[in-house]
Amino acid sequence: MNEFEEKEQNISSKPSPKKYNLTLQDAIEFGECDPNYLQNFPEWHNLTANIQWQLIRKALNIRRKQLLTHWSELNSALDFTKKPHVQQALRNVERQLEKLRDDQERLYVEYSSKI
Repeated sequence: MNEFEEKEQNISSKPSPKKYNLTLQDAIEFGECDPNYLQNFPEWHNLTANIQWQLIRKALNIRRKQLLTHWSELNSALDFTKKPHVQQALRNVERQLEKLRDDQERLYVEYSSKI
């Protein structure tokens, strides 16, 4: 048996990775705040508008913290002249923060009429 066949046999004998089942709570903890996505979870439809809004607010706060952490990590680059791609990444995160602010305002208006 040659080296290639041994590697192939080792790869095929490894168990396949388990499929990850995401729950509504997991999605919130990961900062997913889009109601259209959250509607995919069956338990979302059993919640009152107030509870839905509280979960969305929690996800918005988590997402904002994630983006601010990412921004601060990128901003700590010592010299952007040597790493211009990092500056572009920083601008991308800033755009995502702006979009998050817009989404938050839109969701405030949407859920203020429901609760």
